[in-house]
Amino acid sequence: MDPEILEFDIGLGGGGSSGRDGDDDANIGLDVDEDMADSPAPSSILASNSNGGGFGTGGGEIYLPEGDLLDLEPYEGMEFESEEAAKAFYNSYARRVGFSTRVSSSRRSRRDGAIIQRQFVCAKEGFRNLNEKRTKDREIKRPRTITRVGCKASLSVKVQDSGKWVVSGFVREHNHELVPPDQVHCLRSHRQISGPAKTLIDTLQAAGMGPRRIMSALIKEYGGISKVGFTEVDCRNYMRNNRQRSLEGDIQLLLDYLRQMQAENPNFFFAVQGDEDQALTSNVFWADPKSRMNYTYFGDTVTFDTTYRSNRYRLPFAPFTGVNHHGQPVLFGCAFLINESEASFVWLFKTWLMAMSGRPPVSITTDHDAVIRSAITQVFPETRHRFCKWHIFKKCQEKLSHVFLKHPMFEADFHKCVNLPESIEEFESCWLSLVDRYELRDHEWLQMMYNDRRHWIPVYLRDTFFAEMSITQRSDSMNSYFDGFVNASTNLNQFFKLYEKALESRNEKEVKADYDTMNTSPALKTPSPMEKQASELYTRKLFTRFQEELVGTLTFMASKSDDDDDVITYQVAKFGEDHKSYYVKFNVLEMKAACSCQMFEFSGLLCRHVLAVFRVTNVLTLPSHYILKRWTKNARSSVILEERSSDVYTNYLESHTVRYNTLRHETFKLVDEGSKALDTCNVAIDALQQAAKRVALATKNEGRATLVNGRIRGDSARDASRANTTNHKMPCQPLSEDDMDKKIRELTNELDYASRKCEVYRSNLLSVLKDIEDHKLQLSIKVQNIKISMKDGL
Repeated sequence: MDPEILEFDIGLGGGGSSGRDGDDDANIGLDVDEDMADSPAPSSILASNSNGGGFGTGGGEIYLPEGDLLDLEPYEGMEFESEEAAKAFYNSYARRVGFSTRVSSSRRSRRDGAIIQRQFVCAKEGFRNLNEKRTKDREIKRPRTITRVGCKASLSVKVQDSGKWVVSGFVREHNHELVPPDQVHCLRSHRQISGPAKTLIDTLQAAGMGPRRIMSALIKEYGGISKVGFTEVDCRNYMRNNRQRSLEGDIQLLLDYLRQMQAENPNFFFAVQGDEDQALTSNVFWADPKSRMNYTYFGDTVTFDTTYRSNRYRLPFAPFTGVNHHGQPVLFGCAFLINESEASFVWLFKTWLMAMSGRPPVSITTDHDAVIRSAITQVFPETRHRFCKWHIFKKCQEKLSHVFLKHPMFEADFHKCVNLPESIEEFESCWLSLVDRYELRDHEWLQMMYNDRRHWIPVYLRDTFFAEMSITQRSDSMNSYFDGFVNASTNLNQFFKLYEKALESRNEKEVKADYDTMNTSPALKTPSPMEKQASELYTRKLFTRFQEELVGTLTFMASKSDDDDDVITYQVAKFGEDHKSYYVKFNVLEMKAACSCQMFEFSGLLCRHVLAVFRVTNVLTLPSHYILKRWTKNARSSVILEERSSDVYTNYLESHTVRYNTLRHETFKLVDEGSKALDTCNVAIDALQQAAKRVALATKNEGRATLVNGRIRGDSARDASRANTTNHKMPCQPLSEDDMDKKIRELTNELDYASRKCEVYRSNLLSVLKDIEDHKLQLSIKVQNIKISMKDGL
């Protein structure tokens, strides 16, 4: 009797679930190297099935035997019309029984090289090949689970002269447990994404949904995970491949756009990693001339924002941003990241640094990412690296969701522990108390974040400049420059117009802030010369912040707690809150102060604690080294006017303050030493009396000349005397010693007069230069307003 021939009519399959892109397969105990999904996709099927079962990850259809054949088991002598039909039958049998299949070996004809024999095996056949040559030179960071256990189950088929394929061997027994029906969809050879599922995924992905939410929608739509027919890993890989295919077409548009921008302006910078021929699969960076100019003024602190490369967004987009003199975000360049390896980030940071004239920033803020961290360490070894605290808070909600649900107060306690401690010791104590109270000492993610605490906890970062006005404030530059323009549904085709709109909008806001600063005067709240000085120096937003600190000094008391020669330590506390004190070390001679809160180091503005010490030590104006140019009205000015806002009166106040504090400090030291004993007291009194006589004599000789309209009072009589002497031409006579002293004093006074006159001229010149700079800035604002009006008109 002839063997029964099973005819399978094979039809073309679809695209599948991305083969070995699913790096999470180790989590479900599957071997992804030689699964049946890696073999050529079947080209035909007998019947299509809509219930989600099937063969291979490559097809939109599935392979099942017809009718009663569903219950058949392979046997020797069974015939098939093709190799693909045999493979489909064995995989359908495997799905029903509960195991996954793959292609193991084949034999070819010596005559024409055609395949004449094929063996299909259980996916757990054999053992993993631990090839030492493949692993000895590289460390395996995430080893896959062992899935092969030496199972012997298999089906062998060979071709006959008639062209049909016949079963030449069948091993039924397995040496492992089989998978129950409700878990079969997790087996690799039975996972596939059907056509309708792909359509739904495409729609939901375009709406900005991530793979987790899409899988939830599919499970609800199909009535269970087993009926969906694939896992979240397959969905994630399909979405990633979708994006990759879309980007490959759009990247060429990006390159054309960048080449056009560079042709219009040679200062426009862009670079492609590797050769431009490989640009469709490489990273791209660009920076327009304004971004490069921004960096020269505000490049002390930088944020590298990778928010847009997350699953929520369709763009692998990462901008470099900073903060301008109005506290607004400014752009330093942008990148498209197709490849996110460590080498790619190293290339990106080096390229960005080259575009920014090779000057690294003082500090940089990024998301918490090990690859980015390693690249920054290599390219910016001297730059302080900070992880974005707000991204960590967001991650905390995911990693500790069970704690948030069980303990409503945990979130508030966590924020307090991170933001409020004033010292490292206080934070360490608070953290231990927190993890003990909520039983989180052994939580792996939280322990990892504690190990990285020096990179995101504020108390460890206060000694470095980050251009933030307070420790607890969110950085305006992080994830905000393109907010309102780039969103979850933005594709690369739309990106160019939205990118240009964002630049135009940010520029308009800066022009408006410049206009308000230059053409309006803030309301002063105190008679302090320091407040008036700051109002003339700082931009409006920065002055408002400084004014808060200055007014805040009225409720603080500063008392001397230690005197170490030139440095005096003051204890500063709010009235009635002595338990919460800050300590300010003040160097009288250098006019430098350092507060334990480190606000100036962190933000570039003096805190109320230092200002309170200035108040009690008679420092009436801000010393020049506490005025950062990047926060002033003239931050973008190329002319350095260190004294542009300090007129003669301000200079007098500063110098008088320095002299006064120096004398008082030295006198106090003499008093402290002289009062220790009677002998030393007498010596000190005698020294003071002698000093008083010498000061009186010096005062008399100087005449305490004062300026009146740029001249020294009493100059008229001296000029008249000099004129009479000239007209009468008295004969020369030898001068007595007293006359010589008198002559020397006159010449000294004249020299002093000339010096003062030069100082007036210099101050007037600086004032003129300042007026020129102000006029230039106002003209620039007017030009920008005209341009904006013309664009609106068009």
